[in-house]
Amino acid sequence: MMKNFKWVTSIVVAAVLQTTWPELLRLQGVTPDLTLLLVVYFAMTEGEERAMFTGVIGGIYQDTVANTVLGHHVFCHVVVAYAVGRISTRFITEHPAVKAGSVLCAGAVDGFLHTAIRYVQEPRLGFFYTLLTSVVPTAFYTAVLTPVVFTVLGWVFAREARAQGGAV
Repeated sequence: MMKNFKWVTSIVVAAVLQTTWPELLRLQGVTPDLTLLLVVYFAMTEGEERAMFTGVIGGIYQDTVANTVLGHHVFCHVVVAYAVGRISTRFITEHPAVKAGSVLCAGAVDGFLHTAIRYVQEPRLGFFYTLLTSVVPTAFYTAVLTPVVFTVLGWVFAREARAQGGAV
């Protein structure tokens, strides 16, 4: 019960921080995708099911706040969650470079999907320009934050496992 409370709280805090106070995290005009970081974290540690639910909750919040068609962020996050969850069972994911690389790839795929959906709906938007000026920098910045966010989440959720007597 407490683990689920921490899970939902972490999603809400990340989504609120990312959408309400983006200037706190913005660096050179680039804001990281904290919800995507949580999606990748839960895909690697809990599996694709928890990660997909994380993508749904975080994506609904992002779609609502960004005033876009409901489902853009949800779809992109759920696809990434499933892919990372399935792929992470094949990798040794304990190395920080693997975690950061996974977040970088997930950010690139998520951004590509979101940009493609927006381009199909509004062709006047520049597809490649958006990829180069928005998606790539966001994916890199999100990957740079991976060690910090993963360490904090690992500490928060490892305390729950130790309290229940499980191995960490």
